[in-house]
Amino acid sequence: MLSALTLVTGIAALALAAWCGFAASRDQPTKDWHFIGMAVVSVLALAQLVIGIVQLARGEKPEQGTTIFVAYLIGAFACVPAAGFMSLAERTRWGSITVAAGGVVLAVLEVRLYDIWGG
Repeated sequence: MLSALTLVTGIAALALAAWCGFAASRDQPTKDWHFIGMAVVSVLALAQLVIGIVQLARGEKPEQGTTIFVAYLIGAFACVPAAGFMSLAERTRWGSITVAAGGVVLAVLEVRLYDIWGG
């Protein structure tokens, strides 16, 4: 795995979490610019998914097993979009809190992906 991409994705996820957490503290739902931030973080997670699958296809193996690695990659990719869709259903401050929680979860998944790969 690319350690730099893992680090950038984790930091971007935490920045999104802080941004949406700030919006929630001001009693605001997710706005269009929050969705742009979610798209940026999702593109980073998609790049990580593609790179991870390419590395597996080239014969590289994670230390803790391929199945769990792929499961974490898919979960990391789906985390922020799922929180974004849930925030659309809840157009109050709780939608912003949902996205903030999704960002924190993605950051934790990034740490775990790094550990699974053997970092």
